Amino acid sequence: MAPALLRDAPFLSGLLIASAGAAGFSSAASPTVRQRGNAGVTAVLILEAEGCHFAVHAFPEKELLLLDVLVPAERDTDKVIDVFVRKLSAKSVKRNQIPRG
Repeated sequence: MAPALLRDAPFLSGLLIASAGAAGFSSAASPTVRQRGNAGVTAVLILEAEGCHFAVHAFPEKELLLLDVLVPAERDTDKVIDVFVRKLSAKSVKRNQIPRG
């Protein structure tokens, strides 16, 4: 993963929007983005589905991106993850699903 991409707030917020569209989600508004200087980017996209969101936390110095996808369990999140994996040319991907109550 290129560290420069993990500092690129417009690029990462665009990936949030693209991944939502690819998976059939509608956003409630534009992503909220916080640039942390050279330390990376945090961005959140609130979805139309109540209580749902996508969030990214990018750590360029570690070549690491954390993607939080909070959606109903019956929704397929593979397309969301695939957009990030392809566009960032991820070296490895670890997935963890946590059911919510």
